[in-house]
Amino acid sequence: MTDYSAGAVAPETAGELAASFSADRANRVARNAVTSMNVHAAARDVSRLRTYHDTFGVSRVRTGKVTNQRHSGRCWMFAAFNVARAATMELLDVDDFEFSQAFGFFYDKLEKFNVGLEYVIETAALPIDSREVAGLLEHSMGDGNYYPAAMNIIKKWGLVPKDAMPESACTKDADQMNAQLERLFRKSAMELRRMAAAGAGVDELRAAKEGMVADCHRVLCVCLGEPPATIDVEIPVGKNCRVHASHLVEQGGGERPDGKQRHLLVDRGITPREFAERYVPFDPDDYVQLVSMPGESRPYGHVYHRRFSDTMAGGRPVKMLNVAPEVMEDAAMASLAAGVPCEMACDVAQQFPRKIEDFPGVLACDTMDFEGLFGVDLSMGRAEMIDAHETRNTHAMTFQGVELGDDGRPVAWRIENSWGEEACKDGYLVASAEWFRTYGGEVVVRREFVPAELLDLWDNAPVEEVDPWTTVGLAMAPRL
Repeated sequence: MTDYSAGAVAPETAGELAASFSADRANRVARNAVTSMNVHAAARDVSRLRTYHDTFGVSRVRTGKVTNQRHSGRCWMFAAFNVARAATMELLDVDDFEFSQAFGFFYDKLEKFNVGLEYVIETAALPIDSREVAGLLEHSMGDGNYYPAAMNIIKKWGLVPKDAMPESACTKDADQMNAQLERLFRKSAMELRRMAAAGAGVDELRAAKEGMVADCHRVLCVCLGEPPATIDVEIPVGKNCRVHASHLVEQGGGERPDGKQRHLLVDRGITPREFAERYVPFDPDDYVQLVSMPGESRPYGHVYHRRFSDTMAGGRPVKMLNVAPEVMEDAAMASLAAGVPCEMACDVAQQFPRKIEDFPGVLACDTMDFEGLFGVDLSMGRAEMIDAHETRNTHAMTFQGVELGDDGRPVAWRIENSWGEEACKDGYLVASAEWFRTYGGEVVVRREFVPAELLDLWDNAPVEEVDPWTTVGLAMAPRL
């Protein structure tokens, strides 16, 4: 037998393993299934999948049409805007409304470019191969972000209806635009570092940065179109619309049989900020971001901030209060019981048979039998998965309903996604309570739905800064 270095897999061993595998009938059945239909289809447990239904004891009826982020990483924005539009739909007494995500996308990219170069100035004295600089150059212009970033956009730049700045080719598929923005960012970053190395001070660097931001603005206008400075609002509204009568115009054609949309809201020449202030009765500062990251190095009751996570200079920082999973559940249940949707984030790809046509919208821990399929133990607890980089919050969506058991605890959650009506189950997902406790790590709710003792921590506890490459930092990575 040939000698191999310590730790190597010997060909003889691989041959023995292959022979042992082929001798087992269950292995042959599993092999034939997976090679013909792929892993998820072969692993699905149809009997368990059939037990999950889209019926919920606590559920919002007026949710609007399911939105579609297309081939972009804007889930965080879609989730936040879906929460905000609920307030607008109630105000206007309409069954559907959608804000322009292209408008928000424009200003998110512009703010990211600006604050990213601020971080470049901050780290200009560090070596180019340092973790900090490498991370900034690699990730600063991606699509991902957080719920607070959407709130910062609303507060600073406002909102507009979707038809005021519709989707474009570059919002439907952002890769080509992003490639040019990333190149421009890296070119600008290197110029700032050269200037700093030559002795330029912060004021001189920021003066140079202004021209670089102007270049970014030009690229964004080419790709997305110019964002409107003012808009003319004309929206059919319901009979229970609560806006000032001076902005309501009677529609012709008589009263509709359903008694709705008898008036037209007309408000011309207003800015996006004025639109948000008048027609989005929603306080962008009135929220608490709860996460659940168990583990010895991540104690509950602590508030964390991920370094370099803020994407707007002068905006509200991204911070997260780490709590037990049942605390997140309680806050989400309170919000839904009051008829208020709330943002949630999770590791959506875990145990998710997304491409299975007959059961495309179920997130559960007992419907995909990977261990039985492969004959290996894949079990891991949530704390270990975070430590091992196996899970993090990859996707943001919106809680719209919850089913409660006899004990008053969640059994399943109704989740509005942003992949269009044809994805999942008519655009929605059903997540079991066990799945959300295992792979769901965030809810964002209004302050009124959070107990006083947690609000005190949120408002007054010291904020712990964590680096992006730590387990906490990785678990808090932007949602896509």
